[in-house]
Amino acid sequence: MTITVYLGANEGKTPGMKSAVRELGTWIGSAGHTLVYGGSKCGLMGELAESVLLAGGEVIGVEPQFFIDMGFDYPEITKLIVTKDMSERKAKMIELGDAFIAFPGGTGTLEEISEVMSKVVLGHLHTPCIVYNLNGYYDCLRGLLERMVEEGLSSEEKLTGITFADSLDEIIKILEEDTKLSQ
Repeated sequence: MTITVYLGANEGKTPGMKSAVRELGTWIGSAGHTLVYGGSKCGLMGELAESVLLAGGEVIGVEPQFFIDMGFDYPEITKLIVTKDMSERKAKMIELGDAFIAFPGGTGTLEEISEVMSKVVLGHLHTPCIVYNLNGYYDCLRGLLERMVEEGLSSEEKLTGITFADSLDEIIKILEEDTKLSQ
């Protein structure tokens, strides 16, 4: 399975975030999955990619040329796909993914997972869309989605493909269940 993970290029301030992202990466690599991510060696992105590689997995980075020009690329990854801009990067990451995970991140992470969520709601993607709600990070996003339903601006049915997971164990369970359903 190719798993696209969206996350920050910063390390964040929350204790345990770095170890949680390394745990995710170790699982992806040791389970024989391939990681697709933003291609950076910085912050949580670099930690994730390194942990996948150390666990024997493959890592595909998708990075716009301007980030490479700034020296953010991670030369040790398995494959680097260079794009002209962020829009092309997002499209390529979606094209490559069999499943999508939003780890805690900033506005870029939110933008990227929002596009995946929209495609799932519209029925243009039929893959797991998992929001990793580590330490309640995405509680406000979950609340906003619930509010959309309460206000009649969305429906429970439309949001069924978007799943919140509080732990790696929950993520693994969601992905294993999806694999069983698609066989």
